[in-house]
Amino acid sequence: MEEKKRTARQNKALHKYFELVAKALNESGLDMRVVLKPNVDIPWNTQSVKDFLWRPVMKAVLQKNSTTEMTTTEIDDVWEVINRHLAKFGKFGVESIPFPSYEQFFNENYEHF
Repeated sequence: MEEKKRTARQNKALHKYFELVAKALNESGLDMRVVLKPNVDIPWNTQSVKDFLWRPVMKAVLQKNSTTEMTTTEIDDVWEVINRHLAKFGKFGVESIPFPSYEQFFNENYEHF
């Protein structure tokens, strides 16, 4: 059975996850220098999480170059690797960041009205 490409809802959740990771890393004082490069203080943002955390893991695990190529289940595969790495033995002091759900996204957006 061929797997389906990710849905628009999964795409929104994926980018929300990037945002949540960036916030958690920045709040923990873990700029990009600490997690990736030792020379320059660079705060995280949604795009840098995608480019420097998600994509390298995605390429290593799935041999895919773009998030648009991912299937619905492959998102979980990449998330598990990143989540385990960030939470591993308290190395970075970042707790597990659950992948955003539709209900969470709806509730957060509903609160702004």
